[in-house]
Amino acid sequence: MSDTAPADPSEAVARVVRGTPTPEELAAAIVVVSEAYAREAADATAPEVSARSRWELSARGLRTPLNRAAGWHAFTG
Repeated sequence: MSDTAPADPSEAVARVVRGTPTPEELAAAIVVVSEAYAREAADATAPEVSARSRWELSARGLRTPLNRAAGWHAFTG
């Protein structure tokens, strides 16, 4: 196998550093690592945030209720 990145991401690239695995052992290791990578990549992506509607963009925030017990506070007019 080569050390260069594959043209197709689904193509597996592996390099055996030590030992002599059988083709079945090597295939099993590639499947396990590929599955773990796919799960990690799926969990690492952020969910897409839906766009806010025109109503949400234009709506003002609600004001606090009036305190009717406060009176006019020195209304002179």
